[in-house]
Amino acid sequence: MNPGLTEEEMRRALFGDTEPLPDVAVPSEQEPVPEVVFVKPAPAVAKKKAAKAFTPRLQVTLRVGNEFEGKTFELIHEADTLSKLLAEQEAVKAARKKYRYVEMVSVKSM
Repeated sequence: MNPGLTEEEMRRALFGDTEPLPDVAVPSEQEPVPEVVFVKPAPAVAKKKAAKAFTPRLQVTLRVGNEFEGKTFELIHEADTLSKLLAEQEAVKAARKKYRYVEMVSVKSM
């Protein structure tokens, strides 16, 4: 930016011409323009994949079965949350779709 600009010239530069400008004689000094050469960038090396953001996970262990005091199975459910209560509710809800009796055994952080 030329430090010798007047306020009016700066306004015109920012907001455009609202009125035609009177020609002002400005001594022009032309500096030699360096020759510009465009060079293609080198081919990109295999891009590194961004590391996946850490997803908090809890492992919920349930004991499930379809017979009262009968044969039971241990079921492990992985929940993407930090809340143990939400993880337990999510696991029980998923287990109830297939099994009638569901007992929560443990909730562990992975």
